[in-house]
Amino acid sequence: MLVLALDTATPTLVAGIARWTPDGGAEVLAERAVPSGTKHAELLTPAITAVLADAGLAMADLDAVVTGLGPGPFTGLRVGVVTAAAIADARGLPVVGVCSLDAVGTGARTVVTDARRKEVYWAAYDADGRRVDGPAVVRPEELGRPGPYVGDPAFAERLGAPVDRAEVTTAGLLRAAGPQLADPSSAGPLLPLYLRRPDATPPTTIKAVSQA
Repeated sequence: MLVLALDTATPTLVAGIARWTPDGGAEVLAERAVPSGTKHAELLTPAITAVLADAGLAMADLDAVVTGLGPGPFTGLRVGVVTAAAIADARGLPVVGVCSLDAVGTGARTVVTDARRKEVYWAAYDADGRRVDGPAVVRPEELGRPGPYVGDPAFAERLGAPVDRAEVTTAGLLRAAGPQLADPSSAGPLLPLYLRRPDATPPTTIKAVSQA
């Protein structure tokens, strides 16, 4: 099964092509990790085009789409999820959504990524890589977990412990999506994990417009 994997939950956009097999194996054929900041909309389509070209494939060759659902910023997540849904709908493909933190690192770990507002998104995993807590958002000083930590090293000082750098990868997305790829009927709706309200909110009052 040829799978397109996408993630726009962090400042590094990820697009990859992998060959997935029911035994859980995933051979990554091409991957682009692009520092994107807030430019996910401008950079995602070129990244998808690039990985298809790198793998020597066309959109018609794909069998499924996997996308990270966050947690992450509202706009970035919407770009990735909508793109994945649009490609899957246009090609008649199954689409699977996974928690993006599940695709960061392996084994026993606590994943931390930048949630802005001086906070982190986090989730904890056991030795078998199963998520046992989270995802949630919190100030690093209040997390209160022993680690080991992986994710964004910028939070090491505030966590009071080292953080091994790790990011979302194509292999990680495929690993997290494995059970749903094996049984596409089990895949739930693509519901982004925002965890908090977006920065932009509608006004609570409407000012009257004066007529000249």
